[in-house]
Amino acid sequence: MRVTTTPTTYWLEHAWLDTHVEPGVAVAVAGGRITAVRTEVPAPPPGAEVLRGLTLPGLANAHSHAFHRALRGTVQVGSGTFWTWRELMYSFADRLTPETYLALARAAYAEMALAGVTCVGEFHYVHHTPDGTPYADPNAMGEALIAAAAEAGIRITLLDTAYLSAGFGEPPNAHQRRFSDGSAEAWAERCSVLKERDHARIGAAIHSVRAVPAAQLATVARWAEERRAPLHVHLSEQTAENDACLAAHGRTPTRLLADHGVLGPRTTGVHNTHLTDEDIALLGGSGTGTCMCPTTERDLADGIGPAVALQRAGSPLSLGSDSHAVIDLLEEARAMELNERLRTRTRGHWTAAALLRAASADGHAALGWDDAGTIENGMLADLTTIALDSVRTAGPVPRLGAETAVFAATAADVRHTVVAGRHVVRDGAHTLVPDVPSALADAIEALRG
Repeated sequence: MRVTTTPTTYWLEHAWLDTHVEPGVAVAVAGGRITAVRTEVPAPPPGAEVLRGLTLPGLANAHSHAFHRALRGTVQVGSGTFWTWRELMYSFADRLTPETYLALARAAYAEMALAGVTCVGEFHYVHHTPDGTPYADPNAMGEALIAAAAEAGIRITLLDTAYLSAGFGEPPNAHQRRFSDGSAEAWAERCSVLKERDHARIGAAIHSVRAVPAAQLATVARWAEERRAPLHVHLSEQTAENDACLAAHGRTPTRLLADHGVLGPRTTGVHNTHLTDEDIALLGGSGTGTCMCPTTERDLADGIGPAVALQRAGSPLSLGSDSHAVIDLLEEARAMELNERLRTRTRGHWTAAALLRAASADGHAALGWDDAGTIENGMLADLTTIALDSVRTAGPVPRLGAETAVFAATAADVRHTVVAGRHVVRDGAHTLVPDVPSALADAIEALRG
């Protein structure tokens, strides 16, 4: 990722400053970071880059499986369950190579940039060749994802994922052989070679309690703890997983993770959909985060997770687009609130500001980027500008910009995306990937075989 080293000033017509919308804000940038924020600047200073609309901190997509972008539309044919959807997902995973994964991920990450995403958490488990043999570079697939993010102009936390079994006590099936390192120790040895870069940080993930034997959970947790790295885990997305865990271990997945030292402030449970009251207390009491992925959870008919109860218990909320049924963090934020309204038949569970924080500062924190997600001196110069004059957003007064962004705007209203002080999206066009739709179409066609 190229960082702007020449000092630059951005003039924000309107800026969301965590609690309110401020008109006329000048943001000085040098070395990829914000060096000053001045309010009450009614007109652009000479030479300033002008961002018209509402500028937010860059958005963080805290849960992504990049290759799932190839499933869009295809998995909408017919009916079925999460488990039938999974079989089609495997068929695409079988065809990935480092080269095709680079092309697809670059296009998917470029789509994210167009949607205002400046950082992605990639939950990465397609490690080896289809028969499970490592590539000459055992991290070839992970390196492809890191390169893809750089070429698309966004940041990435590569959440290298331990995926060792098909279920409780079951070896990997034919599709899953390429996911497995054989043991948590071998997983740790391989991913310890991965190096962080200016745009890339390395974290860990436990695919799920069904995919990592209980005796090996602590190995993954210890690896993350020693590096002070984020640790993510799919948790209680399906009731079938809960039932199987109870049968195998006599406890819920959350309790199993707690008993093996997995929970804690740097850990994020993804989905957290089907939880007991004790589960919620364990997650909140340990400061374990929750990443909600509402557009995927509704697409897969997973259910509506207890996000309000989790946050009240002490679990910070972040958002992800997961399977990329759509890539739109504003829709994820909106859906979290609207799902809760449908479930409870009451309105107003989160303010627009709280939902924007889940999509920005709290998402970055879940990915190990505590220096991103707010427009403040010293923070990374990552910005997203939403049009306030589109057919969706025209009409409300600017001081209601946060409400307009969350409850009316879509990814199509993103006008500018700035990462490390550099324009990655300018006036709705990607500056590094000139034709994102064609890049997506070509990359997906290459996987159809």
